[in-house]
Amino acid sequence: MNRNPARLESQTFDLLVCGGGIYGAWTAYDAVLRGLSVALIDQGDWGSATSSASSKLVHGGLRYLEQFEFGLVRKTLTEREMLMLVAPHRVWPLRFGVPVYANSRVGLLRLKLGLMAYDFLAVGQQTSKRHRYFNRQQLNVRFPFLKADTLKGGFTYADAQTDDARLVLELVQGAMNAGAVCVNYCKLTDLIETGQQATGAAVYDEPADRTYTIQAKQIVNTTGPWIAVDNQRPENCLLTRGIHMVMPQLGLEEALLLTARSDGRVFFMIPWYGLTLLGTTDTTYQGPLNRIDVDETEVDYLLNAVNDYLREPWTRNDIVGAFAGVRVLKHEATADSTESPSSVSRDWVVRTASNGVHYSIGGKLTSARQDAAQIVDRVCEELNIDAPCTTRNRKLPWSPQELSEQVASLDSFLRWSETMQALAAELKVDPESALWLIRRHGSKVSDILKDIEQRPDLAARIVPSLPLIQADLMHCAASEMVMHLDDLLRRRLPLLILAKLTETDLRRIGEEISGVMHWDALRVQEEIARCRPWLNLKNSVDCHKKEQTT
Repeated sequence: MNRNPARLESQTFDLLVCGGGIYGAWTAYDAVLRGLSVALIDQGDWGSATSSASSKLVHGGLRYLEQFEFGLVRKTLTEREMLMLVAPHRVWPLRFGVPVYANSRVGLLRLKLGLMAYDFLAVGQQTSKRHRYFNRQQLNVRFPFLKADTLKGGFTYADAQTDDARLVLELVQGAMNAGAVCVNYCKLTDLIETGQQATGAAVYDEPADRTYTIQAKQIVNTTGPWIAVDNQRPENCLLTRGIHMVMPQLGLEEALLLTARSDGRVFFMIPWYGLTLLGTTDTTYQGPLNRIDVDETEVDYLLNAVNDYLREPWTRNDIVGAFAGVRVLKHEATADSTESPSSVSRDWVVRTASNGVHYSIGGKLTSARQDAAQIVDRVCEELNIDAPCTTRNRKLPWSPQELSEQVASLDSFLRWSETMQALAAELKVDPESALWLIRRHGSKVSDILKDIEQRPDLAARIVPSLPLIQADLMHCAASEMVMHLDDLLRRRLPLLILAKLTETDLRRIGEEISGVMHWDALRVQEEIARCRPWLNLKNSVDCHKKEQTT
């Protein structure tokens, strides 16, 4: 992935996409596959805002059935099926357990009806597995760390998981492979209008400290929460913040869907790189967008919510890492001001402003491909181009080439995966690291294994507790448009949220990659400073708490 901002001025583009999260990446990928000339920019790194702060799920959204959003659930379940087939390295199955207690908000019968509806909306899908009931004793064996004194039983049901930041990156790579010009750390500073219609943009390239002028026939804004502060947007927006915390491993092989007893909100416990991802909150947000902090009241909320279920409660000392994100939701001006953010629809809409700029508002990680197709449909209509969407049932760029040209066979993927794991084992890569190597890189695993053949020391883990190896680190630094150390350690490999790194760790990693990044000692120090806000989360939260009590 070579970054070449000079190409932004080389032509008049059919489409300029502003915002390199999941919606921008799918839009650029879809448009360039239809034959449009496309430029994609982001003011930061790819997926550096909302799209790397999700719950890492590709799911239908069981809880949306309570709000009677059957169309949204059906839509997302359809996308879940398609993505699991075309990209089994990127989207893999994950079952969820739902325990029911004597005081649960939703009882066994009501939950059974909801899961029957969920299964019905996924009827005919080959990746969908029906829900199962477990009595009190069976569920207790399945999830032994949960309290069992008032447990009545529960269910498991099927959904799927992904790595959100790497999904975005793979789509950006696919767009570039097809001819799109994609530049991160390139900020839109001004629109160029001709006859009150947007015909281009001035953008600032941060690394080069230079401004470029882009000519574009159509412009799409997929900047997520930044849309809410855009005066041109033709829609009312609501910003909501959600936090996630990374907690110790519990031996989870299946996730858990739980309900906070304080307010009835749904939250998850999800296996993630051998640890447990806990989240999320959902609160109205009105703060700055350049840095979304983890709020300590939300930390307390999640700890209190999960400790209502755990036999051995978690404390702040157990927090390994945390992150926060803000999403933009479409919101009617007449909506009740007392309405809970959780009850606002996660459905999506595209609106066109008076100057012709298209705005993508709302949506979900799971349904972003379908929504992006509608964006590109509108762009093509404006350009008088008749070109249908080709992303449905199309393999993602890193899907193994050994699989079929279109929809992949899960059996053939399993055979390919077993072959890759066997090769990794011969090179002394431990099994868990090999599994995550496949999930993270798909077909590019063979290149990484070749690197290990040349340098056997690259088979070692970066930190002993995590299934991420040195060869992965070096590959990402050299090949994935990394501009800063936090790009590498938060989104390419999420070490900053999966381990309690120290400055010594950061210096070691910075020095290891300095050769491929062409960084001198001063630059390494500057990059370490960029990562400091991620360090010692527990201590910073505790200090903030002490300040409030003194």
